Amino acid sequence: MSAEFTKAAEEAKALSTTPSNDELLELYSLYKQATVGDNNIDEPGILNMKARAKWNAWNARKGTSKEEAETLYVKKVEELKLK
Repeated sequence: MSAEFTKAAEEAKALSTTPSNDELLELYSLYKQATVGDNNIDEPGILNMKARAKWNAWNARKGTSKEEAETLYVKKVEELKLK
């Protein structure tokens, strides 16, 4: 992980406004793709809506390189800081 990515991850925790659910899912999926890579866990059951939404967001990033996910994550955090 790059220093820029690590810094952005810390800054994401201290945003002045709470991101929307869609923005949170985007951050989550980019973070997981950058740190773990392609989704490697079983799909949660249909009744666990929150876990399923997170799983779907991360799974949609399949094939994105860790480096590209880091770059997109940093850009998203910078965008959210300006809100």
